[in-house]
Amino acid sequence: MRTVPIFVGVVFSLVLVSSPIIASEVLTLEESIEIALERSLAVYSAREEITAREFAERSAKADFFPKLSTSYSYTRLDEETVDNAKYVYMGREFSPLEEYSYEFNITGTQPLFTGWALTITRELASLGVDLAKVQKETAIQDLIVNVKGAYFGILKANKLEKVAGQAVEQLEAHLRVAQAFYEEGLIAKNELLQTEVQMAQARQDLIRATNRVEIARSLFNKLLRRGLDEEVKIKDILDYHPVTLTLDQCTERAELNRPEIKEVSLNVASAEKNVGLSKSSYYPTLNLIGNYQRQTATEQYIGKRDPDNWTITLTAEWMFWEWGKTKHDVASASANLAKTKYLLQDIKDNIQLEVKDAYLNLREAEKNIHVAETAVVQAEENFRMNEERYKQQVATSTDVLDAQTLLTQARTNYFNALSEHSIAWARLQRAMGIGYERGEG
Repeated sequence: MRTVPIFVGVVFSLVLVSSPIIASEVLTLEESIEIALERSLAVYSAREEITAREFAERSAKADFFPKLSTSYSYTRLDEETVDNAKYVYMGREFSPLEEYSYEFNITGTQPLFTGWALTITRELASLGVDLAKVQKETAIQDLIVNVKGAYFGILKANKLEKVAGQAVEQLEAHLRVAQAFYEEGLIAKNELLQTEVQMAQARQDLIRATNRVEIARSLFNKLLRRGLDEEVKIKDILDYHPVTLTLDQCTERAELNRPEIKEVSLNVASAEKNVGLSKSSYYPTLNLIGNYQRQTATEQYIGKRDPDNWTITLTAEWMFWEWGKTKHDVASASANLAKTKYLLQDIKDNIQLEVKDAYLNLREAEKNIHVAETAVVQAEENFRMNEERYKQQVATSTDVLDAQTLLTQARTNYFNALSEHSIAWARLQRAMGIGYERGEG
């Protein structure tokens, strides 16, 4: 009988053990992007816009088919009015008015020709669907570059927090040596105070660095629509990967892939359709109308009449004079088309500038990495030498503190350059409109 409690205890223990593993799962950049895309309100909104445009397209297609309508009416007259209208015919009393009557109609209308207005409206609706899909792509690419920026922002903040912590540790070690020297009378009081002041500054820098980590994590959680204070563990991929693309190659990719260019190109196509839609008013409209009618009343005053009747009507309508209204509508649509074409060229020019800016920032960060990497090695050696010289009392505390400041700055510059290179590559990808694409080019 003891096997059951033991089994339950083992299962419970496994659950407790496995829970921290799940809770402490390390997210990769790709996983972070997937989570953000699955939860993004902007992406949800873009999807709903696509759905709305698809239904609008179906609505436009429905205008090509016959439309059916029905109506029913009931009329009741007061008896005095009916009696006053009565007259005698062949010894019988009649009234041209009926006390009550019913009328039922069914009408079908089929458009035959509308000056191509229906066709153009359907095409405009189809372009609207394509436009909504492109806008969704834009929202996705914007979200991806933001997630990448937040991801590398956390890695940068972690590295700088570590640098600040190293500075505190180094200064604490130096402070212990300085305190010992002061107690032995080897250094003056001001040297010890100088070290203590530098120590206080380093601790403040560490506090600020820790706060920046928390802010970076909160931004990351916000983009992934998680709790702002939720624990964040991500894979460290902050490293240098060379990018071999040329500026011309980046510009060519941007012209092919940027959703903003596709969006404005669709706007140009829509503007062209609107010119044609305005011109449709120059043409007559032709409709085929079928109608079935049934009437009933209290009596039929002369002979017997058929209460049912039907008609088929071919109608043509042409508005041939509106004081230049159609002409002005066409001119307005043509001006809007020209404006949209200018906007397309302006967008292309802006994108070329954006690509160049992102590309140059990438190359700048790339050069800074090599410079900063060398500077870190030099600063570490400089700090080591000054620390040894201070212990031998052939250097001052100021020399050590200056060397430590240079080392902290060199390490900070290195990690800044690494993160800026990664973020610049993400922004260049966004400028080229390539979204998920990874690699060195």
